[in-house]
Amino acid sequence: MVLLDLLSKFPSVELIATHFNHGIRPDSDKDQEFVAETAVAYGVLFEAGRGVLGPRASEDAARQARYEFLRAIQEKYGASKIITAHHQDDMIETALINLIRGTGRQGLSAISSNPDVSRPLLDVPKKEIVAYAGASKLKWREDSTNSETDYLRNYLRQKILPRLDAPRRRELLSQLKSISTLNLKIDQNIATLSQIVGNDKIDRQAFSELPVAIGSEIIVHQLRVKGVRDFDSKTIKRLNMAIRTAKTDSIHPIKRSARLEVGRRTATFLTS
Repeated sequence: MVLLDLLSKFPSVELIATHFNHGIRPDSDKDQEFVAETAVAYGVLFEAGRGVLGPRASEDAARQARYEFLRAIQEKYGASKIITAHHQDDMIETALINLIRGTGRQGLSAISSNPDVSRPLLDVPKKEIVAYAGASKLKWREDSTNSETDYLRNYLRQKILPRLDAPRRRELLSQLKSISTLNLKIDQNIATLSQIVGNDKIDRQAFSELPVAIGSEIIVHQLRVKGVRDFDSKTIKRLNMAIRTAKTDSIHPIKRSARLEVGRRTATFLTS
């Protein structure tokens, strides 16, 4: 709601307000109705999508379904950008979650390093966003599951982030910014390893001659290129070993439709 209010102040920007109903919570229809009514009040176009993910759906499954919808709407209207309201607290939460999962260096800058999505509120703490909403008399709806600390993100949001005082928060954000800059440089170097990765195929012999740590970086890079985000360190180790030693014509599942197919000379990541 804050993002929509801020963007509406730029008359030269043509907006399409979007809402994806994941079909996870029983009260999600009310969220969609609220966003639709708000879009009418602001005089902007509105598009809604719906999934049937169910209450046991993972955060990654919800994110993937949501962004598939957003990209479809972007293509439909020829929109220049997808803009989301992720804020500073979201960035810290995501970095901590990925650190716990063991997703490696890229997981520490996952939100800030996506060039396909604009996030203008990423440097703004949540408390400032709430303060703006109150001062502007904006209305919003709270996710009814936000109070359930069984979810790792909610646990971090309620139990860990409040313990970060201003100096610790500044230091953590400074480190995340440095990691994001370093990741960009590393990714550019990894992407140029054409003798190992070419036409989406990894040369098994050349890969096997690399240190395991470098091989892991290439695997992470390829997974992210394919849109696979929710993986852990065990998955990376398993795939690293498979490329080096697996039998010819073997298939190694990753998540959902994503898989690694190992041939005699090459290995390929596929997502269909």
